[in-house]
Amino acid sequence: MTLSTLLEMEYPIIQAPMAGVTTPEFVVSSAEAGILGSIGAGYLSAEETRQFIREVKERTHKHFAVNLFVPEPIGMTQLYLREAYEALQPIGKQLGMPYWKAPLSKSEFDKQVQVVVDEGVKVCSFTFGLPDDKAVRLLKENNVYLIGTATTVEEAKLAEQAGMDAVVAQGSEAGGHRGSFAEELTLIPRNKLLEEVVTSIQIPVIAAGGIATKEMLASALAAGAHAVQIGTALLAADESGAHAVYKEAILNVDEGCTAVTKAFSGKTARGIRNQFMMDMNDAVIAPYPYQHDLTKEIRKAAAQQGKSEFMSLWAGESVHLTTDGSLKDIIKQLI
Repeated sequence: MTLSTLLEMEYPIIQAPMAGVTTPEFVVSSAEAGILGSIGAGYLSAEETRQFIREVKERTHKHFAVNLFVPEPIGMTQLYLREAYEALQPIGKQLGMPYWKAPLSKSEFDKQVQVVVDEGVKVCSFTFGLPDDKAVRLLKENNVYLIGTATTVEEAKLAEQAGMDAVVAQGSEAGGHRGSFAEELTLIPRNKLLEEVVTSIQIPVIAAGGIATKEMLASALAAGAHAVQIGTALLAADESGAHAVYKEAILNVDEGCTAVTKAFSGKTARGIRNQFMMDMNDAVIAPYPYQHDLTKEIRKAAAQQGKSEFMSLWAGESVHLTTDGSLKDIIKQLI
């Protein structure tokens, strides 16, 4: 049975689970367009995850995935956190907020896993690591299809060993956060990573990273991918939850405009190069998720003020190829 048949996809395309951007409408529109919609639940509480799932289920009977961020133990001193906060104050002042509250988030991963089971979700994907044996067993017992994320061959092998049913091979071209978790950060181009992963594991491989045209999609499938995962190409869709300022930035950039940075969240991510990235180039940066918590109000104020130079404009290397319109029409162009 093909992956498309198993996951009830008309086309072998998975909508990337862009946390903070995916809305119920976006996920439902993806499912109705014949691809696998994905809820980016990484920043949600367990109850928010439950509510999001229920809103999607009310509007479509098709399969969709829930993506969870796997937490990792982080050592952090109050002094270092204070230094990271102070490093952000010059930017805060430019937005009229020299000081701001930054409550620290706490992962509800285990509770979210239980919500996935309780709500009868059929597909669950993971970023920043792999779930432990207990979580895998619980999900498998409830017939949930599991998808890991890997940026190297070694991570792909670990995903297979952990019991994942498929793995996303995330090439260096991908926008947003790197899914790296087992090795030092490496940026392997999609085609090279896909070729190496496909020949190294037995489970289905999903190609991701800068796929923006039907030629790129066809090339990935010809190279052995069972499906592709697409994010940036869908960001400017009418149904996307991306802020209007974000969409405008995406649609008005040139090739080569992206860079990787830890400045917004504490984890390496690719986005459109802007003033925030440059200002924070040599600054103290707290590890994820603390840096994400510290910059949350800055990013929110920047969006409200229409200042894209201080927003996290996550985007892949093919962002210059992104088009607007309905999600259904964008998918038609890809297939």
